Amino acid sequence: MVTVLSSDSGGSGSLFSGLIRNQALAEPVQPIALGMAGLPFWASMLVVLPVFVQAPWVREQPFTSSLFGLVLLSVGVITNSIAPNKWKEFGALLVGFSGSWLAGSLFWGWLAIHPLLHLPVEAFALPLAITGLGTRWRLGCAFYLTSLLGTAFTDLAMALTGVMALWPAVIGASAAEATGLLQDAAAFVLRPTSLLTVTAAGVIIIQFVQYCRYRSSLSAANDKAWAVASAVLFTTLLIDGLFLSLSLLAPELSGLV
Repeated sequence: MVTVLSSDSGGSGSLFSGLIRNQALAEPVQPIALGMAGLPFWASMLVVLPVFVQAPWVREQPFTSSLFGLVLLSVGVITNSIAPNKWKEFGALLVGFSGSWLAGSLFWGWLAIHPLLHLPVEAFALPLAITGLGTRWRLGCAFYLTSLLGTAFTDLAMALTGVMALWPAVIGASAAEATGLLQDAAAFVLRPTSLLTVTAAGVIIIQFVQYCRYRSSLSAANDKAWAVASAVLFTTLLIDGLFLSLSLLAPELSGLV
C-alpha cells in the first residue's frame, strides 16, 4: 500500500512513506516474550508444576527433590547473570521458584505429619525475599512472597474448618484409609461455618488478585512483578478449588498436598 501511494501520488506519497518509516524507527522493538503469554503464564505454570511433579517425587525421594531445588537456584542465578536480556527475567523468576520448591521438599519430605510447621518452613526465605524486592531479583521475590501468601490462606482455611486436625492421619494412612479420611474432611468443609470460611478466603484472594492487576496496569513496562503476583495468586486459588472439588466429589483422587 505504501509503495502504490509513493509511485502514484508524487510528493504526498513520499511524505506518507517517510512518516511511516520514521514512526517505525522511533518505536523501540520490544523483546520477544517467553512464550505466547509471557512471564505471568510461566509463573502460573511454576505454581502448577509441584502438584504434578514435586508431590510424587518428594514422597519417594525427598533428598533428591531437595537437591533439585538447589539446581533450580543455580540455573536461575546463571540464567539471570549471563543469558540474553529476554531470559534474565525468567532466571529471576526461577530463583523465587527454587525457594518454594526447596521449602516444599523439606516439609513434605520429613515434616509432613506436623502441619503447624508447614507455614514456618515455607517461610524460611521470607527475610531474603522482602529485602530482595528492591533488587534485580524482584520478580523471583514477588513469586515467592505471593506463593507464601497463598499457602498462608490455605493453611488458615484448613485450620478454621477443622480439616487440619485430620492432616497427620491422612499423611500416615494407606491409600484405602486415606479415602475415608478425606471423606471426613469433606464433611467438615460442607458445614455452613466452613463453607463461609472457604468462601471468605476465596473472596479475599480474588481481591488481592484484582489489586495486583491494578498495580500492574500502573507499573512501568519493565516491571512485571505485580503481573507475576496476580498470576501466582489466581493459579493458587484455582488449584485449591480443584483439590476442594476432588475431596468432595472423588476423595480417592485427592490428597492434602
